[in-house]
Amino acid sequence: MIKVLSYISIIAIPLMMTVILLHGWVKGVNMYDCFVEGAAEGFKTSIRIMPYLVAIFIAVGLMRKSGFIDYLINLANPLMTFVGVPPEVLPLVIMRPISGSGALAILRDILNSYGPDSFIGRLSSTMMGSAETIFYTMAVYFGSVGVKKGRHTLGAALISHLASIIAAVVVCTYLFL
Repeated sequence: MIKVLSYISIIAIPLMMTVILLHGWVKGVNMYDCFVEGAAEGFKTSIRIMPYLVAIFIAVGLMRKSGFIDYLINLANPLMTFVGVPPEVLPLVIMRPISGSGALAILRDILNSYGPDSFIGRLSSTMMGSAETIFYTMAVYFGSVGVKKGRHTLGAALISHLASIIAAVVVCTYLFL
């Protein structure tokens, strides 16, 4: 079974690309022109969302350098300990919705300190894979279509982040403790 899954994972992407190209060829689509048109549209979108991305990167840098993230960690540490979540993962919980690269750096530090097979390492890895970089994603998608008011998007996204953290803790506690 493992051998079959390994083989499938190796051929999945080339097979999918081949199917897409064959489908386009059968339908008589000029795939090169479509590719160039899509690339041009992607470039225009990236230029349009650049100010939003710069704003997010500046905000993340200010929060990290000012010590605000450390303040939040110290504030929430007693609550995390009370509910049974290792305080070592708290920086990841706070940084994940803000910065993907910052969260990845924190994950790397956790894995180097505690090991990938420790409960803290497995919990951190599960949290990293089950949550989204909310503010970056909102900046990219809202910026690309010109949305000025997100209404309930941020609240719903933060609730989903909390749900992913709770699910990661419950699943990892059940599976690994």
